[in-house]
Amino acid sequence: MSKSTHLIDRRAFLRGSGQLLAGTALASSSAGIMAEQAGRKMRVALVGTGIRGIRFWGRDLVQGFSDAVEFAGLCDTNPGRLQFAKDYIGVDCPTFTDIDALLDSGPIDMVMVTTDDASHDDIIVKALNRNINVITEKPMTTDEHKCAAIQKAVERSDAELIMSFNYRYGHLFTSLKEVLDRKEIGDVVSVDFNWYLNTYHGASYFRRWHGLREKGGTLLLHKSAHHFDLLNWFIESDPVEVSAYGALEHYGHNNDFRGKNCRECPHQKKCDYYWDITKDDLATKLYVENEHHDGYIRDNCLWREEIDIFDKMSVQVRYANNVIVNYSLTTYSPFEGFRLALNGKHGRVETWEGIPWLEEQETDQSKVYEKEMGLTSHSTREEGRHELIIAKNFGDYQRIELPYIRKAHWGGDPILNAHVFKGIPPERNYGQKANFRDGAMSVLIGVAARKSIDEGRPVKIEELTDLKPQVKRMKA
Repeated sequence: MSKSTHLIDRRAFLRGSGQLLAGTALASSSAGIMAEQAGRKMRVALVGTGIRGIRFWGRDLVQGFSDAVEFAGLCDTNPGRLQFAKDYIGVDCPTFTDIDALLDSGPIDMVMVTTDDASHDDIIVKALNRNINVITEKPMTTDEHKCAAIQKAVERSDAELIMSFNYRYGHLFTSLKEVLDRKEIGDVVSVDFNWYLNTYHGASYFRRWHGLREKGGTLLLHKSAHHFDLLNWFIESDPVEVSAYGALEHYGHNNDFRGKNCRECPHQKKCDYYWDITKDDLATKLYVENEHHDGYIRDNCLWREEIDIFDKMSVQVRYANNVIVNYSLTTYSPFEGFRLALNGKHGRVETWEGIPWLEEQETDQSKVYEKEMGLTSHSTREEGRHELIIAKNFGDYQRIELPYIRKAHWGGDPILNAHVFKGIPPERNYGQKANFRDGAMSVLIGVAARKSIDEGRPVKIEELTDLKPQVKRMKA
């Protein structure tokens, strides 16, 4: 078999980052339309002032989109974090510790939801009931009952619910979507998707509220919601049945010592996972200095007995168009990355990231998550690349080399913001904007997987919802 290699021009590839194409700007939400018609900026309110909220939905909007948005208010149940957030973001707006008080305070075009996952539904429903538009972090919610409540609110509201599925906007995944939409491998028939969280990033979930089902619904919701949505977007069909296996075998009770938290732990010298939060100035000011308000400990012991989520997960999903997915999530891998391959009737396309023996340079594993969350630039790595390998059943294979972009979720964050807050769609527009149904189908895979593990049986999506799985996915 012969092969060919194609290097995509870096400037052409990065051109989509700015998204300032004259004549292509379309209002992306009813909030944008209202503000534009009134000749003013979009009035937004942030609910949840944790690290994701104050950075991406706070300071970055102020620094990069102040010509399009203005803050109508900040809300959090922790008054200390709330005041820190106001200073950190750099806004002079009212603050609230009660969601109803915020929503009734005056005109708001859009509410941005960045609280713990289990409280998303209450905020979303209350905003929609007031006909206020909402954009929410993933997952949309944590169980099928809350999903149904959101569905009813969406159906009776004149407002819009947008899912913040920023992975869709990332350059690498957009390039993969292009290949699939061009039918270069024919119709997709199966997918292999393995995601690896390293011992820095993965462990962080077990220190935080994510380690409790009642707060995050397990990582099958909080983390895998991104991955399940990518699969739904790639496959263009709805899931119908889920089978899964999982267990808690590493973190939580699986250790012979534990402490109150990392700061006060007597086992610091022998714990491989010891983390000194006091060396992180932002985390200290945001969390440590305000934990007396609500008791939330950011550097909790990841061996604490109360942890009740899975740390290894394997999921099989059958879709309405008969595509079958094999997915896994590992939370204590020596490296951070993924392998993704889609098999079609005429070939196969695959890509990967972070696999050490395939990388051209060593990676500091402690910095990988920091790069992902970095929002200041796309920062390509000159000596690295992403690759898409396209192999035909009877013919050549092609290696498409893409510039390595890892910051801001593969460069997707600013493109999503431009779409939502300025009405500028992606240059390569493949239906990235996600709505309630997209959020629901992502959540329902995670809920079905959790139920399958707990009950030891396959779970049909129709058991959980009155949304009928479609052979051809309904687009936003």
